[in-house]
Amino acid sequence: MIPPAAPQTLRVVSYNIRKALGTDRRRDPERIMRIIRGMHADVVILQEADRRRAPRPSALPLERVEAATGLRPVPTPSDVSIGWHGNAILVRPSTRIDHVAHLTLPGVEPRGAMVADLHQGARKIRVIASHLGLLRPSRKEQLSAMIAHLDACDACPTLIAGDLNEWSQKVGLGRLAKRFTIHAPGKSYHARLPVAFLDRIALDQHLEVRQGGVVETAQTRQASDHLPIWLDVAHR
Repeated sequence: MIPPAAPQTLRVVSYNIRKALGTDRRRDPERIMRIIRGMHADVVILQEADRRRAPRPSALPLERVEAATGLRPVPTPSDVSIGWHGNAILVRPSTRIDHVAHLTLPGVEPRGAMVADLHQGARKIRVIASHLGLLRPSRKEQLSAMIAHLDACDACPTLIAGDLNEWSQKVGLGRLAKRFTIHAPGKSYHARLPVAFLDRIALDQHLEVRQGGVVETAQTRQASDHLPIWLDVAHR
């Protein structure tokens, strides 16, 4: 689908998979996993990776994820899902997972974030997977909560990725922009006719972008209502 990343870079993907329900109204987890595999990613951040109703079973078959994608899920408190409030992180099998935190975020809707400290070879990186609320006041509270969590952690090269649900490119994410450079590599929503940059990846000062984009193919236009985005990231 896209060629592998260059050496010394880390390919990061963010993808709202809508519980594997496509724009063709078919629920097809295998299609989602084929797309993920074709992106040659080192880290994949998923949103809507589980079903909404308790016990919130995984939208992707747990027993098939690693074989089908080449990536393994970062652990969650659940034994039936790869997601935490719908957020999931997939990493290469060789990745060392040092620490994982599961945050419950404030706001009108139930929202959360996953924080994973990862080692890939000699490179350490902190990844925050998020899916912010539909209302801007809630999104501001949620960003403040994530930043407060980071302030309580040891310093580490950090990125925040996900469906940030902010239609504007000028306002609404100021709390994040004070500490991170926010990248929207292309319009990712709606998959059939992309008009909005809802999916973004924010990097702190220790990380930089080498290249990136949106994967828009016949398959990705059908697999979810969002298109996957990607960045090849290097440590400064």
